[in-house]
Amino acid sequence: MGRTKKVILAEPRSFCAGVRRAISIIELALQRHGTPLYVRKEIVHNHYVVRQLERRGVRFVDSEEEVPEGAVCVFSAHGVSPQVRHNAQARRLDVIDATCPLVSKVHQEAKRFSREGRTLLLVGHAGHEEVEGTFGHAPDRTVIVETVEDAERLDLPADTPVAFLTQTTLSVDETRDIIEVLRRRFTDLRGPGTDDICFASQNRQDAVKQVVPRSDLMLVVGSRNSSNSLRMVEVARRLGVPAHLVPDVTEFDESWLEGVSVVGLSAGASAPEILVDQVLERLAEFGYSDIEIEQVAQEDVVFHPPTHLIDTAKAG
Repeated sequence: MGRTKKVILAEPRSFCAGVRRAISIIELALQRHGTPLYVRKEIVHNHYVVRQLERRGVRFVDSEEEVPEGAVCVFSAHGVSPQVRHNAQARRLDVIDATCPLVSKVHQEAKRFSREGRTLLLVGHAGHEEVEGTFGHAPDRTVIVETVEDAERLDLPADTPVAFLTQTTLSVDETRDIIEVLRRRFTDLRGPGTDDICFASQNRQDAVKQVVPRSDLMLVVGSRNSSNSLRMVEVARRLGVPAHLVPDVTEFDESWLEGVSVVGLSAGASAPEILVDQVLERLAEFGYSDIEIEQVAQEDVVFHPPTHLIDTAKAG
């Protein structure tokens, strides 16, 4: 008799507080301003969410320069640089800022360390929108550090006044190794008062770590451009279990299930729960109908949209 097929469903998973806030801001902005509504970059890194909003008249653009002068423009949850804000002001755009409060915190730290005259070592992936935004707060003083090797190669004297900041969606494990190198190399190193890793990213990675030891396969629902989703897959693979990113159920590969009795399942912080439900339905078709919940944390943090948007919606 074969072993019972089962899914271990990780909690927390799917939308975090910052993503919920950003999507709420879009909803409220649509109520207040109607369409077209312009959003600089993807509001969150999930293609399903973006497509659903596009169907409702939201227009996503790569640059604030593409927004007609005087139009409403929403900044994405990943944040922007001061230069972007300046450009938007020059174009008289009606800006609505959906930057995640945890990213805004990193921006404030960048400005503080820059005022202190420190060189900023920004641990993150070059080209990621969040990193571009943080870098823009002190471009002349910031060096992006992507790997341990980058940290080892930094051409700075050991007594240089430096400070480190991290992209919020990275895994704690990969930032820890880089920060250890920085602590070893520099005698005057400062860091943020608290860990910059987003609590939601951390919780989702911790849940993966709890699920993986009892799973034969780990699936993470999330888009390919979602940093926190990719980190969750990497966490599982580092623990020695096959793991795959599932952008949506159409990219589910049944060959992954060969010889698998227990499937671990989670979703990145920008992936809606409906995509998880669809994967669960597909797994049930293959006999994985027994679902066990693995909860590692309770998320009760709420980030509220700007008051003026809420008040306008109520008035309407």
